[in-house]
Amino acid sequence: MNKEKEIETVTLMVRRYCRGVHGRRGGALCPACAALLEYARQRRDRCPHGDNKPFCSNCPIHCYKPEMRQQMRAVMRYAGPRMLLTHPILVLRHMAETMRRKRRNARA
Repeated sequence: MNKEKEIETVTLMVRRYCRGVHGRRGGALCPACAALLEYARQRRDRCPHGDNKPFCSNCPIHCYKPEMRQQMRAVMRYAGPRMLLTHPILVLRHMAETMRRKRRNARA
């Protein structure tokens, strides 16, 4: 997944999480979610893998601070299943890419 698509997906997920968990409406993020999204963008910009980057959950390099990683996991757990209803193509692409990478890793 290229950088822009990944940032777009993370943004959608953080917005969904903030709306559902923190009750924010109208696209405005709470300060904690805004900080997490900015952190995710910075980490993605500095990723040594470039556009060949695996999903963070499958990456051998964990560049997130532990507390930010934990927050992002909570966002993914909450927003992931809900994204199937509003953005099914993104979810299907993510699932296909995950399965492809698992197959490649099993062969190696």
